[in-house]
Amino acid sequence: MNNTRGAGGGGGGSTALDLAPLLDGNNSDEQSDSESNSKANGKTSSGSSKELRSQREEAEAAVFVKKVGSALFYGISSFMITVVNKTVLTSYHFPSFLFLSLGQLTASIVVLGAGKRLKLVSYPPLQRSTFAKIFPLPLIFGFNMIFGLGGTKALSLPMFAALRRFSILMTMLLELKILGVRPTTAVQISVYAMIGGALIAASDDLSFNMQGYTYVMITNALTASNGVFVKKKLDTSEIGKYGLMFYNSLFMFLPALLLNYVTGDLDAALNFESWNNPSFVVQFLLSCVMGFILSYSTILCTQFNSALTTTIVGCLKNICVTYLGMFIGGDYVFSWLNCIGINISVLASLLYTYVTFRRKQAPDKQTHLPNTRGENV
Repeated sequence: MNNTRGAGGGGGGSTALDLAPLLDGNNSDEQSDSESNSKANGKTSSGSSKELRSQREEAEAAVFVKKVGSALFYGISSFMITVVNKTVLTSYHFPSFLFLSLGQLTASIVVLGAGKRLKLVSYPPLQRSTFAKIFPLPLIFGFNMIFGLGGTKALSLPMFAALRRFSILMTMLLELKILGVRPTTAVQISVYAMIGGALIAASDDLSFNMQGYTYVMITNALTASNGVFVKKKLDTSEIGKYGLMFYNSLFMFLPALLLNYVTGDLDAALNFESWNNPSFVVQFLLSCVMGFILSYSTILCTQFNSALTTTIVGCLKNICVTYLGMFIGGDYVFSWLNCIGINISVLASLLYTYVTFRRKQAPDKQTHLPNTRGENV
């Protein structure tokens, strides 16, 4: 029995000795499985983070392309319409900038109305609340077009381009007041340099025209207001960019037509002797269509950038307008001080372009002020 017990004890001991390695093997297998799983998870996590980082970089690149592309589109459109308007109003001596603004409103209504019927664009139908939703944009839009054309007709292109830079300062102040956006120090320096150059140029403008200066300064205020309110409406209204363009033109058509009739510009324009000149007709129609394209590019640039960027790109294109305008229209009078001021303003515009559109790896350091009256851009 002792032997049996011993055997049993020995067997129990041997069994214990035999099972221990097996148990240890199982534990080691579990540990190795756990380690391999953690390694696999680590690789998966690393792969996921790399994929997310790649997707984020692609998204940032797409946004950057949209920002620069919309700014270029707006700059080219603004340049083209300025030259075409100057040709129609000055070179062909068309008597009414009010009638030309009516033609641009008509083109926007026709193009967008046809686009909606063809299902190329979409925007909400006209309702009783539509005007209230987009107010005061129709008034700003209409008068901005009218006074802008008036300033284009009354001033030489280099001086018109220089004075239009005051709209940048106004936009910057309105963004701060309404949208709560404070520009960086570099942006402020470039803006003040632009304004300083414009003041130097204006101090020695030998072809001074008080009416033209007044029109341009009114246009500057309206341009600043238009950019800021377009940005706000795009962020808070469901009407969309095509709706804003269509209803701005639609609501201003009758007031513009009435203004043409009261001032006598309607008769003067209809009796203009060059309507039988194919070259003039092409330029006039091009100006009307470019009015629509300019409106679209303005809203697009404001949507992807900011109101201040849109305003400065509009002035930046005046680099080409400034130098080309010395030969187009024949109404620029050269003086050294005027030329130096214009060039200072141009260089400051280039500085702003570098500051705004250089691609940064770090997050945007633009300061957003706390403000409950509008949204940060």
